[in-house]
Amino acid sequence: MNSFLIFSPETMVFDRPEGIASPFTLILLFLVGIGTGTVSGILGIGGGLLIVPFLSLWNMPLVEATATSLVGVLLSALSGSWRNWVKGELQWRQAIVLGLFGLPTAQVGAWVANQINDRVLAFSFAIFLIIMIFLVEYKKRLGSPPVTLITEPQNFESPLINELIDDPNLLVPVTKGDLKGSLPIGLLAGFLSGLFGVGGGAVMVPLQMVWLSEPIKSAVRTSLGAIVLIAMSGLWRYGIQGNVLWEPGFMLAIGGAIGAQFGTRLLKKLSSDRVNQLFRALLIILAIYMTWRGIRGR
Repeated sequence: MNSFLIFSPETMVFDRPEGIASPFTLILLFLVGIGTGTVSGILGIGGGLLIVPFLSLWNMPLVEATATSLVGVLLSALSGSWRNWVKGELQWRQAIVLGLFGLPTAQVGAWVANQINDRVLAFSFAIFLIIMIFLVEYKKRLGSPPVTLITEPQNFESPLINELIDDPNLLVPVTKGDLKGSLPIGLLAGFLSGLFGVGGGAVMVPLQMVWLSEPIKSAVRTSLGAIVLIAMSGLWRYGIQGNVLWEPGFMLAIGGAIGAQFGTRLLKKLSSDRVNQLFRALLIILAIYMTWRGIRGR
C-alpha cells in the first residue's frame, strides 16, 4: 500500500497516488501533530482520540486512520514521558506494569478492528467514550479516599510485579495494591488501544482514578508512560497488516513530539479541577462526532 498522501481541497479526500506528498499536506499533518501532542501531554490520552477523527474526516478508512494514528501516538508519548521522567513526576514502574499487561491484548484489538466495518467501529468508539464520561463523573462524586503508601516491598501474586518492586532502592510512593490493580486496567486499555488506535489513555486515566484512587495529574502521567509500550504493540500489528500510512504518520509523530513537550509543561500549571473539566469535554465532543460518523458511515 502506497503511503504518500496529497490533500485535495476540491474533493475533501486524501488520495494516495504515486509521487511525493504536497508541502501543504506535510505542513497540515505536522500542525495537527503539534496540537494532538499538546493535548496528549495535558490529558494523557496519546493523541489518537484526535488524530483518528481528523484523518477519517477526509474519508480515509477508519482502520487506516487508526493504524496511522499510532505512529504519532508513539512518539508523542515517548516525548512527554521522557520529560515527566526527567522531572521526577513519572511513576515509571506502574507505567511499565500497565503497558506490559496491555501488550498482548493490543494485538487482539488490532486483529478485531481489521474484521469490522467502519460504521460498527465508529458506533463502538462512541459508546466507549460515553462510558468513560460516566466513569470520570462517578469519580468526581465519589471523592478521593485516603491512600496507604507502600514503604516496604509487598508480596503480590504476580511474579512480574514482584520482580519490578523487589529492589527497595526503586520504591516510589504508590497506593497499596496499585500494581496488582493495574492488571485489569492494562488488559482493557491494551485491547481498546488496538481496536480504536487511542493509545489506551482514555480508559487508563479514569480507571486509575476510580479503581486506584489516583489523582488525575498522576494518572495522566502514568497513562502517558504506559502508552509507549501499548502503542508500539498496536503499531507492529497494524504494520504487518499493511494498514499504516507511514509518511503521514511520521509527520504527525514529529509534530506530536514537539507538542507533548508543551503539554507536559502546561499540565503542571493547570489545576486538577481544570484537567478534569478538559478531559470530560474532550470525551463528549468526540463521542458526538463518532456517533455522527456512524450514522453517515459508508
